[in-house]
Amino acid sequence: MQFAALARKALRYTPIAILLAMIWAGYVLYARWSEDRDLAARAKERAAAERRAEDQRSLENMGGTEFKILLFYASPGTVHRGDASELCYGVANAQSVKIEPDTKRGVWPSVNRCFDVSPKKTTTYTLTAEDGHGNTKTATLTLEVH
Repeated sequence: MQFAALARKALRYTPIAILLAMIWAGYVLYARWSEDRDLAARAKERAAAERRAEDQRSLENMGGTEFKILLFYASPGTVHRGDASELCYGVANAQSVKIEPDTKRGVWPSVNRCFDVSPKKTTTYTLTAEDGHGNTKTATLTLEVH
């Protein structure tokens, strides 16, 4: 009889124990979900900050927001008659570009563009860039031909 009384007492408190266990399990699950959500939000913020920094570096590498000629050179700077040299130019925030004398190659605004030229005599090339607001920038280089 004593066992039956003990079993009745245990059964009386079992629903309370089950309820407490369920509350504890719910709390643990919610705490882990909340922590995971916070970690994901922080990771997303870090990734966005890294993307912004990378975008800023890219913008600076491409000349920033300033209108300017980034580069204008020939490689090699001296050639023998009939040989080719690579003429390279780069502009930032330009609306149009032109190279004189005409190289018979299409030119357009680019951060870095190169093409071959084969002048018959020493030639001075002039790069003119315009920003679309009436501002122009120029650069010159001389390609020597021997």
